[in-house]
Amino acid sequence: MPVYKASTNLIWITFLAIAMAFVESAVVIYLRELYYPNGFNFPMVLLPGRIALTEFLREIATLNMLLAMGYLAGKNARQRFAWFIYSFAVWDIFYYVYLKLILDWPSSWFTWDILFLVPVIWTGPVLAPVLVSFTMVILSLVILYFDQRPEQWVIKWPVMFLVILGSMLIFISFILDFSSFVIRHSSFSSMFSADSASIMQTYVPVSYNWFILLAGEISIFSGIIFLFFQHRQRTSNHA
Repeated sequence: MPVYKASTNLIWITFLAIAMAFVESAVVIYLRELYYPNGFNFPMVLLPGRIALTEFLREIATLNMLLAMGYLAGKNARQRFAWFIYSFAVWDIFYYVYLKLILDWPSSWFTWDILFLVPVIWTGPVLAPVLVSFTMVILSLVILYFDQRPEQWVIKWPVMFLVILGSMLIFISFILDFSSFVIRHSSFSSMFSADSASIMQTYVPVSYNWFILLAGEISIFSGIIFLFFQHRQRTSNHA
């Protein structure tokens, strides 16, 4: 991928992701004005069925848009993955920037938030997804930088394993508290059913497992380090 092409993509995808973040934050601001006039807090208000379904579908639509951005910007699987996680990360970071600017929320980095609804409910302190988003930015830019080199290359399995493992650990850290609550008060299967919405009415976050998040971050950064070693080996072979 030529340098000028990568730079142009970086500018426009960053611009689009920041704009999408404002749209996302605007929707949340409207919902909080309607259902949390005194400010967002747990336990959550049970949204009417039509609104809840719309929110669920909106999140899926947002994911589809981010995937489309990655697909259109990238010329191969590596680039498409990198642009997807880059746009996702920028979108997520600026979502919180807008909420802070407009609502002065969150009050601290450790304020709990509902992060996602797909495929189950994700929760965690705001600091956690922001840290993960910066990690995604670093990983994506490293992949895109290496992909500008003239030598042919593939991402080797140790890198893929470490990134996938780290992603799974981070995912577990986000669903662990709510999943534990659901299992204690209902059943495992209810997490994936309409019952999870009503359970949210009594759910108040208790603890976030920072150790699992740290393990996931270490795994992903280990994958990035492996990428650098792979790049060094590749360039030495072509010297």
